[in-house]
This record gives sequence, structure tokens and C-alpha cells, in this order.
Amino acid sequence: MLAERIPVVIIGAGPAGLATSRELAKRGVEHVVLERGSAVGHSWINAYDSLTLHTGKHMSGLPGMGLPRGAPLFVPRAAFVRYLSEYATRFGLPVRTGWDVRSVERLTNGDAQWRVHASTPGGDATIECRDLVVATGIMANPRTPRLAGAEAFERGGGQIMHSVVYRRPNANLIGKRILVVGVGNSGGEIASELARSHNGDGAATHVTIAVRSGANVVPRDILGIPVQYLARYIRKLPRVLREAVVRAVGRIVEKRRGPPVLPRPAYGPLDAIPLIGFNLVDAIRDGLVTVRGGVDRLTDKGAVFADAQEPRELPFDVVILATGFAPALSPLGQLIRVDAKGFALRHDRVTSADHDGLYFVGHNYDATGGLFNIARDARVVAQLCAERRAFLSS
Repeated sequence: MLAERIPVVIIGAGPAGLATSRELAKRGVEHVVLERGSAVGHSWINAYDSLTLHTGKHMSGLPGMGLPRGAPLFVPRAAFVRYLSEYATRFGLPVRTGWDVRSVERLTNGDAQWRVHASTPGGDATIECRDLVVATGIMANPRTPRLAGAEAFERGGGQIMHSVVYRRPNANLIGKRILVVGVGNSGGEIASELARSHNGDGAATHVTIAVRSGANVVPRDILGIPVQYLARYIRKLPRVLREAVVRAVGRIVEKRRGPPVLPRPAYGPLDAIPLIGFNLVDAIRDGLVTVRGGVDRLTDKGAVFADAQEPRELPFDVVILATGFAPALSPLGQLIRVDAKGFALRHDRVTSADHDGLYFVGHNYDATGGLFNIARDARVVAQLCAERRAFLSS
């Protein structure tokens, strides 16, 4: 079977893939977007119901089409999913759904540099391209550590699930004893949501959150202004000045809300994405969520904690692993090198350090927000692809 030839292939039709597609189309670069799901924004469609953007809508829109004027400042998941669908439709983006990319080959002869293998509704398919853009995000690759004693916990009737499969408080969770492992933004939101849920008999859901290294908590907004907007304006300041701003914000928060209820990690909020907003903090202060240290092991009845608090073992019905995600790069296999967090090594923001004609959109995360960086990087990649087209055809 002959491979189809298309100059540029984008893997993934989430925000990163759609933004890059629009920018390529704007420059007249022929391309296709391959999406494993049945619709654009597949990962967002399947995220938990109450998910809301932490970033303000003015810095969360994709190139060429801002979020609706009537949308709330912090856009809920369902509205963002509609926005992605409308974005693809408005620009007539060449998205093929149901195309699950399985592997990628590097070619050494001919005009094409990449061969993409995918399973599709019509069977296996192959596309060869000059440039390849990986826009697969992180939600397709959850980090799922295997806790010691997991088998005993499951044999005893316990359930272990990753936060990626959580949707909402339901009959399998409400009224249960739940342990949330991890205190990132997903873990904090899921824990606080479950802690406020009750079953039909009024029985509360008992939630404990395991916090191994601590969490930096920052407000989602200050006086109604998203903290992301502040981050944008101070990011060019010397680090010592940015740290001073962060300390000042911390003092204001403590004065208004009291001392921290979560242990602080060894690193500061400038060094890793912090816990944004106070949903979890409020649930802890209200006595709805119990904080414990890291999990030493699971047992047939619950979990044993590594901290010095008593009792060391507590009973649980469900363990939710809010242990984060890693970049979804499996189709590339051993073709690339990655950093300590699993992101592809690049010699600039977007270009592979290992191969020409290989780009990554959605690999830059900082306080200005992932969507803001996607919009920026999509333009860069599209311009590089357009320039390569002009150079190779000259």
C-alpha cells in the first residue's frame, strides 16, 4: 500500500494541534491534523466535569479567535470544549478523527522525512511528510505509580483509579472513605469536590489527601485580576524582584486567610506550577479534608502513612492517584531524547534537538499558562514550516 504524501502532519487535535493548524493554514502550508478521538479536544471532552481553566480568558484563546466575550473570566470545561469545536469549524481545519498514531519512522531518502503509521476507522494507514508537529499534550499519558501493597488493597475490595478517569462524585464515590494521592491542581480540586458531596441519606464522603513534599498555594486572582496576568507582566523582571513580588503576595494571602494549612515544599512557586486557588485549603480549614504525609504502603484495609502522625494506618475504600501526567510521546519511541520531566529536548522552544523537521507545541508550561504558551509556540512552528517549505523548494 502506497503511503499518502502530505507536507506537514500534526499529531493531536487539542488546543496545541488546532492552534498550529490555523497558523499553517494562514501561511498557506498544506497539512493534516490526526486526532485519535472522535472529536477535536478529545482529552478535554473526557476530563472531569467541574474542571475550569485557571487562566483568564483574555490569555487563554487560540490564535485568530478569542474566547467568547460573554464567557466567564475563568472558562469551565464544557464551554472550552465548545470553543475548540467552533474554532476548528470556523477555520475549516483539516482534522481527521479516529486516527490513532501508533508509531513514527525517520526517513533518510527522498523529499519526505517522516513516515507516520496510524490505525483508522478504515484500517491501518500511512502518511509521509516533510515536517512533523507533535501536539499530543500530557493528558493522554497519566503517571500511574504502583504503590506497595496495591494488590492486597484490591483483593480486600478496594478500588484504585487515576484522576484522569474521574468525572464527578457518583454512587461509587459518594459516602466512601477516599484517599487522594498527590496535591497538584487536579488532586486539590477533586479532593475538595468529593469532600463536599453527600449521598441520598446525607452521609458525607470522607477524604484524606496524601502530601509527600508539600504545595505552594497561590490565589487564582487578586482583586478580580487573574494571577496569570500579573505573572505575565513580572516575568521579565530579574528573579530577585519576582521573588519579592511572590513574597508580598504570600504575605497578603496569609494576612487575609491565615497561616498555611499545607506543608511548603523545598522549592518556590516560581520553580514549579503551584496549587492555584483555595478550594482545597478551604475544605481543609472546614474540616472536610484530612492532610497526611506520603503513603508508605497500602494494605487490604487501607493505607499506612510514612509521617509520624497517629494512627499510621487508616481504612479506605478508594484510592485516587492524582499523580500527574507526562508528555504523550510514545509514537516517537527512541527517536528523541527527553528531559527529567519527560519533555522532548529542544534547542529552542519548539524545535527538536535530535532531528530537523520535528516540532513540539504544548511543551512549555509556566506561570503565564499553558494555553498562552501554545498560542505563542504555534505561530513559531508554523513560520518555521513555511520557511522550510520555501527553502527546500528553492
